[in-house]
Amino acid sequence: MIIFENEDLIAINKPSGLLSIPDREGKEISLKRQLQEKYGDIFTVHRLDKDTSGLIIFARNADAHKFLSQQFEGRSTVKIYTGLVLGVPDPPSGQMDGKIAPHPVKPPLMVINRKGKDALTDYEVQENFSMYSLVQFRIHTGRTHQIRVHCKELGHPIVCDTLYGDGKPIFLSSFKSKFKLSRDAEEERPLMGRLALHASRLTITLPSGEEKLFIAELPKDFRATLQQLEKRMKK
Repeated sequence: MIIFENEDLIAINKPSGLLSIPDREGKEISLKRQLQEKYGDIFTVHRLDKDTSGLIIFARNADAHKFLSQQFEGRSTVKIYTGLVLGVPDPPSGQMDGKIAPHPVKPPLMVINRKGKDALTDYEVQENFSMYSLVQFRIHTGRTHQIRVHCKELGHPIVCDTLYGDGKPIFLSSFKSKFKLSRDAEEERPLMGRLALHASRLTITLPSGEEKLFIAELPKDFRATLQQLEKRMKK
């Protein structure tokens, strides 16, 4: 999972389903705890949702933590995500700026609310698969569930989003004609059975002063899903 490491930071390609940092109950394993067991002191710079895969960095000392955290707080980082959404956004590119606040009675849901915190997301459709679209997002702010909430508001939630969409997996049988199960399979396994959102690129300035671009390749399930969609559904 390690993409880069030096004396100041570690960049990780986090798998979906793994907590970034320990939750309040502390029962589930987290990426931060795993890193602490290997490296000792580890400092949280930013977070990814449990079900979001992709790029996340942790600082390895207090000075680096302060330096990196100030970049995220000052919005000088460039954060790019890749996602599959339901349907095809129209227009195919634009900006979503609905303010985001916690749902008043249904945590952990977040909602668009004019009294919420500023949130700004750029989006651009990369490929049109008719039933789905591959979309690139750039987030200028770091609100909880930001892309997921904005996509719901746009009318095109992230695939397999159980909080803001229908939560339904992508099955090959849903778009492959004459689909047949293999003889030894009792039921069809989904191509994509988890939140289809991946933190793919991050540009920051290192404590040394060097500007650094980190790239996290798409996970195997994401790549396999795109391969099938490109073969059968691409417009």
